Amino acid sequence: MNNLLDKYLFQALDAYPYSLEEAVECLNYALSYDDKNPIALCLMGQIYAESLKNYETAKEYYQQALSVDLYALEVYPKYIDVLLWNEDYEEADKLIDFALTVKGTDKAVLYLKKAILFEQKKKYKSALEFLKMAKQNAYNNQFINDLKEEKTRIKEKMPNKKKHKISKTSSKKSKKKVS
Repeated sequence: MNNLLDKYLFQALDAYPYSLEEAVECLNYALSYDDKNPIALCLMGQIYAESLKNYETAKEYYQQALSVDLYALEVYPKYIDVLLWNEDYEEADKLIDFALTVKGTDKAVLYLKKAILFEQKKKYKSALEFLKMAKQNAYNNQFINDLKEEKTRIKEKMPNKKKHKISKTSSKKSKKKVS
């Protein structure tokens, strides 16, 4: 029976994201053999999140996957993304904190997710702090380069106090000239 489960899982993984119909059909077969398979549950959650934008159903699949196996490490970043997209910030914060305690999780990715959480909450200084922590836990150059781009984007969103002061003083000067 495990051979058939694996066969359908591999077919689903191969079909996603190019043939959603085939991927879902294979996942349904796989789940009929083992309705608690974390890989199948995770991929089903991913389909609901990324392709169908049905975040509540996706959350249910990710929760099921983690309830079966807390060490299903591939679930955490995807589940956190869904929580961020759905603006479930408190849940996302708790899940990130928990995932950071799970042995084997990619800490750099989790700190990046935390930075994005704070960016979405418009707490840019905190976001930059978590990017630093992500960089400290990153072990490949491509990811570090991606973090630099994230940092640039967040810094561009920060209110520029100098610009703000200059515009205030220039508007005062223009008012004096008009008088």
